[in-house]
This record gives sequence, structure tokens and C-alpha cells, in this order.
Amino acid sequence: MEVAAKQEKNIKRWITILSIAIPVVVALLFTYKIPNAEPLTFLPAIYATINGLTAVLLIAAVYFIREGKQKIHQNIMNVNITLSLLFLIMYVAYHMTSESTPFGGEGAIKYVYYFILITHILLSIGVIPLVLITYSKAYLKKFEAHKKWSKITFPIWLYVAVTGVIVYLMISPYYV
Repeated sequence: MEVAAKQEKNIKRWITILSIAIPVVVALLFTYKIPNAEPLTFLPAIYATINGLTAVLLIAAVYFIREGKQKIHQNIMNVNITLSLLFLIMYVAYHMTSESTPFGGEGAIKYVYYFILITHILLSIGVIPLVLITYSKAYLKKFEAHKKWSKITFPIWLYVAVTGVIVYLMISPYYV
């Protein structure tokens, strides 16, 4: 078996494992509360800011690749991957130390909030393999495949980042 084909097969295996493991582990950790832990109530504002920064950087990455500045694009995308990992760690830490905050809005805004929240959650799960596949295509220097995948991944990742901020802004008045 050719080295590149073997490497790609190994990457695909890891993408599958991570795409399943991350949501499952997050869901399991979400249900566990650390006994006697001080609630980390400062984290939602930080991870909402991370979502906002991710959205801005995703747009910047597209701008730079269109300008032919591949190295800047690559560096920005590496930052976005790092920000996503930081978000995930903070999100889990918050939910392991704090009770979930119920949305207190009434009327139509309640349905808007839940629509945004549900689509945000579902797409945040779905974007994991998309990001990993798209990133792996660039890593493997399969830039045509990377470009095709990025056309799917970019709008979904951007939606998840932007709606993360919107969800925070909508729920923040109800934090205790």
C-alpha cells in the first residue's frame, strides 16, 4: 500500500473516531456535575467571545485564500481549530460545574431561541467531521478536494459560530 494512501486511510479512521467520540464524551460529561465545585459562571461570556472570534477569523481566512495568501489562511485556520478546542474545554467545564440556565423569554421569541439553539447544537455536531475532513485535505495537500469540502464546511461552521454568540446573548439575561 502506498504511503500516502495508508496515511489518508489512517486519517479517515481518526476522523470517524473523533466525530463519534467528541459528541458522546461531551454529552456524558454534560450530565456529570463535579461535587462541591465552584460554578464557573464567567465561562459563557468567554466561550461566546471565542465563537465570535472564530466567525470573524473564518471570514478572514476566506478573504486571505482568495487573495492567494495561503500561509496566512493556514495560520488562521490553525487558530480556529485551537479556538474550537478551547471552546469545547470551557463549555464542558462550565456544564460540569453549573446547572443549565432555562430560557426565560415568552411568546414568539421563545420559539426563535429554541430554533436557533437546536440548529446550533445539531450543526455543531455535524461540523466536527466536516472540519476534520476539510482540514485533512489541506494537510494531505489535496487542495482541490479541500476547496470542495470547504464550500460545505465554511457556511456550516460560520453558522455554528454566529449562532453560538446569538444563543449566549439571548440566554445571558437569565443567568443566575
